[in-house]
Amino acid sequence: MSIKTALYASAAVLLATTVTASADIPVGHLADQSGGTSDVGVPYAQGVADALAYLNGKGGVNGVKLAVDTVDYGYQAPRAISQYKKWSSGSDKIAALQGWGTADTEALTAFVGKDEIPAYSGSYSGHLTDPTGKGPHGSKPAPYNFFYGPSYSDSLRGMLMWAAEDWKKKGGSGKPKYAHMGANHPYPNAPKDAGEQLAKELGFEVLPPIQFALTPGDYTAQCLTLKESGVNYAYLGNTAGSNISVLKACQTVGAKVQFMGNVWGMDENAAKAAGAAADGVVFPMRTAVTWAGSAPGMATMKEISKLSDAAGTAYRPVHYLAGVCTAFYMKEAMDWAAKNGGVTGPSIRKAMYQKKDWVPAGLEGVCMPSTWTETDHRGMTSVNIYRASVAADTGASVADLVKAGSIKLDKIATVEVPRKPEWLGW
Repeated sequence: MSIKTALYASAAVLLATTVTASADIPVGHLADQSGGTSDVGVPYAQGVADALAYLNGKGGVNGVKLAVDTVDYGYQAPRAISQYKKWSSGSDKIAALQGWGTADTEALTAFVGKDEIPAYSGSYSGHLTDPTGKGPHGSKPAPYNFFYGPSYSDSLRGMLMWAAEDWKKKGGSGKPKYAHMGANHPYPNAPKDAGEQLAKELGFEVLPPIQFALTPGDYTAQCLTLKESGVNYAYLGNTAGSNISVLKACQTVGAKVQFMGNVWGMDENAAKAAGAAADGVVFPMRTAVTWAGSAPGMATMKEISKLSDAAGTAYRPVHYLAGVCTAFYMKEAMDWAAKNGGVTGPSIRKAMYQKKDWVPAGLEGVCMPSTWTETDHRGMTSVNIYRASVAADTGASVADLVKAGSIKLDKIATVEVPRKPEWLGW
């Protein structure tokens, strides 16, 4: 099956498992099943959809089921805005939104704030972490925006802190060279300034950013630039699809760079597709385990997965697990809201502040403890850094490759990024 065929097959399963029955709690679900980030958007959205269907099967929210409307917006912000306006008007106004991209989520921030609709995004832009708009870098108020995981900025900060130590351990001389890479787009650009500033403070020589599109292509020129400028550490700000092209091109031209992928920049599928070119890439991971890992909550995760894989044989990449965690946080907030004034946007938002080091029930050991407050929506600042280990032969299925040890995602560090007030919203 080709990657394209597999993608659309997965998207078809997602649509088939979308909850469409009439219910009292409407939820909008924006998914990228066909656009520029669908390589990781499909498994994440499948995790969200399966989780919400599973929770409905367990009685929904206080006996009331969720009516989930999943829409593929193709990673086009105008389409997301248009769809949101339909969801936020009339008698069927959504109680919450499961969203996706940075451009659309940031564009909708003022809307969801005005409409008091909690938005749980797949974007982890640091700009979404300041609920009051008092951050020193001009962040806009985002009182109704939430996401599960460290922000793009804090993830990059954590990896740069690791890289500074890595350089010393390797006996590197002089200043290590750092370059930010990615498309000229809100998503890869979100942590750019924050990363470059910290890199300078940590003693890196920061080189000009190197652009490459969100889509796969020939990025030989970019890799030659890396090689000629002697870059030691490079941040890959795009999703896995285009990153694979960069990794392969750099392997071909012999550019010896320690690549640091963003949270969407590497997973088991990308490791298989890139093969040995992905060996050694480091990236942040949101959950405490992968699909092959062991944790009490994995039993629940496997049951959830069966909603779109009845045979129970599918290997789910890390993004699927993160989608499940995100859906569970929203549902547990709705549970609290149902008992404290009703499942309304303001009540759901207030529910997000009721727990500290919060792990959803049933997902213990899978979802990382998270804490949101009325003045700080950085749910976590601990950055778990993993390294991809990939053998040369990746012809088998992802499940078989992981089982054989040909693909490994190994945790190499946990970096506690300081929760600095000046980094809020940035």
